[in-house]
Amino acid sequence: MALSSKSNQNLMNVIKKVHSVVENRDLEKQRQSQDNLGAIWGKQKEINIEPIQIQEMYAEWLSVNRAHMKKYVILYCHGGGYMTGSSLYARTLTTKLASTTSMDVLCFDYRLAPEHPYPAALEDAIQAWDYLMLLGYGAHNVIVAGDSAGGNLALSLVHRLKAEGRLLPRGLVLMSPWTDLCEIGKSHETRASLDPVLDAAYIKMATNSYADGEDLENPLISPLYGDFTGFPRTYIQVGDNEILLNDSTMLHKAMLKANVPVELDIYKGMWHVFQMSPFKTAYEAMEKNAEFIFEICR
Repeated sequence: MALSSKSNQNLMNVIKKVHSVVENRDLEKQRQSQDNLGAIWGKQKEINIEPIQIQEMYAEWLSVNRAHMKKYVILYCHGGGYMTGSSLYARTLTTKLASTTSMDVLCFDYRLAPEHPYPAALEDAIQAWDYLMLLGYGAHNVIVAGDSAGGNLALSLVHRLKAEGRLLPRGLVLMSPWTDLCEIGKSHETRASLDPVLDAAYIKMATNSYADGEDLENPLISPLYGDFTGFPRTYIQVGDNEILLNDSTMLHKAMLKANVPVELDIYKGMWHVFQMSPFKTAYEAMEKNAEFIFEICR
């Protein structure tokens, strides 16, 4: 869709209205609103959802209720600025992933800021990873995926595994990843009037909630500043109209420099994590995620 398209502008206006209903200064109310949205937009008859506990952490398995591939699994990190979001909210994406790939998806409710700032979410991601290893999956049989702050968490998880000398996942799938809490990307300014979902105030609140007093160039907080040597194959999707556009383009450049096999798709006229929305371009993007996953699992 072209940026100047009237229909695209109308669609962005709708998304802005939906987001304004979900967004709330009261974090608990915002969390509840997101869960309500996930319950509505994430409903798919063909998907089975199995709630589990990983020690004290809620998680859920999503799988298609038909014959499907069991060898590989997708570990999903939900978004929400590290302040909000849940497995329920993430069903807007995880149900589509399970359906398009016919693979099991594990999504987990990591602890949220500001009640639980860095490194709580990363510790919980490690716990989810270890759970898969204990089930008998090899690292090479796991694809780690995430959107927004979940994309940050997916990258931070791999940085952490690498630092500990552990085996890395087979691949990474990232949708509008938040990679740089230092906000050096020009798109924070050039896309400020276009982005219907994110704004500077929200980014600042999320940063302060999650990493107040921390070194924002720590690769486990801002993965962009890490060493990507040896990282697995990666696929990135981002909207051209979002203030985090450069978080993806800079990540792409950094990975290429480290000789990581990485692909980037920039969707014209699209916004932050547009894949959540129930419309054609979103479904097409999720199909492309599935195609990438199929390719690396051959």
